[in-house]
Amino acid sequence: MLSHGSIWRAIDALAERHRLSPSGLARRAGLDPTSFNKSKRRSADGRDRWPSTESISKILQATGATVDQFMALMQPNAAGSEKESAPGIPLIGFAQAGAGGFFDDGGFPVGQGWDSIEFPTAERRQTGAYALEVQGDSMLPLYRDGDILIVDPSAQVRRNDRVVVRTREGEVMAKVLARQTPRGIELVSLNPDHPNRNFEMKEVEWIARIIWASQ
Repeated sequence: MLSHGSIWRAIDALAERHRLSPSGLARRAGLDPTSFNKSKRRSADGRDRWPSTESISKILQATGATVDQFMALMQPNAAGSEKESAPGIPLIGFAQAGAGGFFDDGGFPVGQGWDSIEFPTAERRQTGAYALEVQGDSMLPLYRDGDILIVDPSAQVRRNDRVVVRTREGEVMAKVLARQTPRGIELVSLNPDHPNRNFEMKEVEWIARIIWASQ
């Protein structure tokens, strides 16, 4: 039987299967990024809001899922066993990552406001790994809007690694590490339309390696 909760459960589960947040799934389907937000699931007076059949059709097309697969995800325990064995890791968007209060001085996640997603591989990391959701086109063609990057601040960073860097001014960027010395770093942009960047180490708050990305 169809219910308000079961349909939203299936949308959330479909997003998780493709390593996306609900907003990332909406963007990938060409919908408003807020279409599947928790706040959109009930009206101001408390009444249930249902996703449109058009929006469901678009996310099925964007992910390649069938109607039968979507219906299966409506079941309460459809992804239960996976979730129990796969602890979630924190998730925020790049725009949020530039705000204060989300990281400690070493680049590990702290504070409030994080969402959570399942760790995307069989290997379980307990090192403070977290996920960043790509927003915009600055990382094309390698990473698209809505892709998820898993970042491990405890992983050793080497030349030619893909990294996330946060400056002391709060700018957060994903680049390729071209060179690092005790005095500074040289970063190559993933998108040729965006400039390469050089920073003195005193300008860098932290640098962390990207260990996985949804594609």
